[in-house]
Amino acid sequence: MFHQSKSPSRRGVIKSLASASMLLPGMLHEMMAAEANPADPLAPKSPMFPAKAKRVIFLYMSGGASHVDTFDPKPRLQADHHKPYKGQFLHGSPFKAKSYSSSGTEVTEIFPHLGACMDDICLIRSMFNDIPNHPQAILQIHGGSTVQPRPSMGSWVSYGLGTMSKDLPSYVVLAPEVPYGGGAVWDSSFLPAFHQGVRVIPGQEAIPNMTRQGRSDIQDADLGLINFFNQRHLADHDADRTLAARIKSFETAYGMQKEAPEVFDTSKESDATLQLYGIDRNTNKGFGWMCLMARRLAERGVRFVELIDGGYDKYTNWDSHLDIRMHEPRARATDKPIAGLIRDLKSRGMFDDTLIVWTSEFGRKPGDASPDEEGRQHQSAAYSSWLAGGGVKGGLVYGSTDEYGYTIESNPVHIHDLQATILNQLGLDHTKLTFRHAGRDYRLTDVSGHVVNELLA
Repeated sequence: MFHQSKSPSRRGVIKSLASASMLLPGMLHEMMAAEANPADPLAPKSPMFPAKAKRVIFLYMSGGASHVDTFDPKPRLQADHHKPYKGQFLHGSPFKAKSYSSSGTEVTEIFPHLGACMDDICLIRSMFNDIPNHPQAILQIHGGSTVQPRPSMGSWVSYGLGTMSKDLPSYVVLAPEVPYGGGAVWDSSFLPAFHQGVRVIPGQEAIPNMTRQGRSDIQDADLGLINFFNQRHLADHDADRTLAARIKSFETAYGMQKEAPEVFDTSKESDATLQLYGIDRNTNKGFGWMCLMARRLAERGVRFVELIDGGYDKYTNWDSHLDIRMHEPRARATDKPIAGLIRDLKSRGMFDDTLIVWTSEFGRKPGDASPDEEGRQHQSAAYSSWLAGGGVKGGLVYGSTDEYGYTIESNPVHIHDLQATILNQLGLDHTKLTFRHAGRDYRLTDVSGHVVNELLA
């Protein structure tokens, strides 16, 4: 360590070395020797067993989407609208159900484009989790626990498999607003910090400071020398995981300055592709743009891409306490883009090895204590999620709820079962993907969960 009172700063030393070319050859030789055997914690890792999927695109509908108004319509609920039932009054959906695709799966009319894709979708109508409250449910869907923030699913996938791109993060989150749960949604918690999700905010500058300043060759030289000293320092403090993570974060930022501008440049996309997502050429935000970015990130090697629809504001998420008709604009904003994503991945030969997951943190009650209520309250005992691509059975409806949608009647799927199944398709055994922390081995699925083999092709 240099002491400022006696010696120049570390930055000053680096700058002087960069300009003193006579001193560089020996140092460059040492740097090249170190680079010949890099210790890259995000390097691609082999799965534990043959994988059906290489990557995940996780579509998270923040706020609690109602199953009976989306993917589990109930004719009996419609017929018994406002009738008393177990101390409540039933509320039929304002949306009509329609049968789509050759599979005949019923979906409400607010999802016409996704309805047309039901032959490619594996629909789970028997999801449940442990607590019908936003903070706990969101922690569980992302990190497996209702009681404490733990590493998010994307962080676990990054930890287990690394990234397929040397210049992009392993885990990217497209989130125009901060959702319920805040940054804990994409946090790496006790896993090394380089497994944390990198948040992208749709708009003029998706990632701050993404554009390089000055000449790239000078930046390359400066950063190469900085990395030389960083690695020397790390060698003397190899037990300091935070130091290694900080160094890796600088490397990732540098890589993104090289790669990300091209990723977010859609000028070379065809008009037909943009139309699939329902966007025009000047668009740089909105859910359609996010879905297109998910495909572009996925094809460039990002292992886990999460798209978050909705933030804290009840008028911009799926938390429809006031009026269930608020689901309609949310569906209109996401329906065509998600269907376009499915079709685009299929056209590029990526659908079969990309696992798409659509879920919310819980569902909504079919009835309420008041007959005049137009919204729906939280329900975790039964709701819907779906999977597509990545080795799952398209056109399948798995599990069922009762005639009103209150309880599960067949094939219950806990959130840990869904997480175990997602990891399984990536070639990861959820019981063996563990990390030692505070004296015990942690895993995404805590101490439960099983792979739902009936969903797999």
